[in-house]
Amino acid sequence: MWSSDRSAVLRRSASRWTALAALAAVAAGCGFRLAGTAPLPAVLDRPHLSFSDPYSDFARMFGQQLRDAGATLEYSDATATATVDVSRDSVEQRVLSVSARNIPTEYLLIYTVTYSVRHAGKELLAPQTISLSQDYSFSEQAVLAKQHEADRLRRQMARELAAIAMRRIASLK
Repeated sequence: MWSSDRSAVLRRSASRWTALAALAAVAAGCGFRLAGTAPLPAVLDRPHLSFSDPYSDFARMFGQQLRDAGATLEYSDATATATVDVSRDSVEQRVLSVSARNIPTEYLLIYTVTYSVRHAGKELLAPQTISLSQDYSFSEQAVLAKQHEADRLRRQMARELAAIAMRRIASLK
C-alpha cells in the first residue's frame, strides 16, 4: 500500500514540474523577459568601461547590469567592441532645513552621472547626464541609523541610475 501512495505523490510532483516547464517555454516563446534584461546591441557585446572611480556604487551596479544582460567586460579599450565613458559620477549632500539651534534636520542627496558611448572612434551616444535626488530627515540622537539610511538611499539611487543608463544604451542600434 505504501508504494502506491508514494508513486501517486511522485506522479503529482512530476506533473507539476512538467506544467512549470511548459509555462516557462510559453513565456519564453512569446518574448517575455524579466524587467531590466533588455538585449544589448551587438556593439556592446564586449564593452570597456572607463570610470573616474571604478569603485563607486554606480560603477559596480552598472558593470553588474551589463554582465547580467550578457556583456563580457573588457579591461582594455583595444580589445573592446565599444567604450562606455563615465565622465561624472558624483553624490552631493545639501542641507534642506535646520533646527532652532542651527543643527541640520533634513538633507537632500543628489546622485549625478554623465556617460557616453564610443565605437571605433565614432560617438554612438552623446554625453548623457542623468540625476536623481532624495531627501531624508536627520536626528542627532540617531546618527548611525541616519548614516545607514543615507548609504542605503545612495545605493538605491545608483541602482536606478544604472537601470536608466542600461535602457538608454539598449536602445542603440
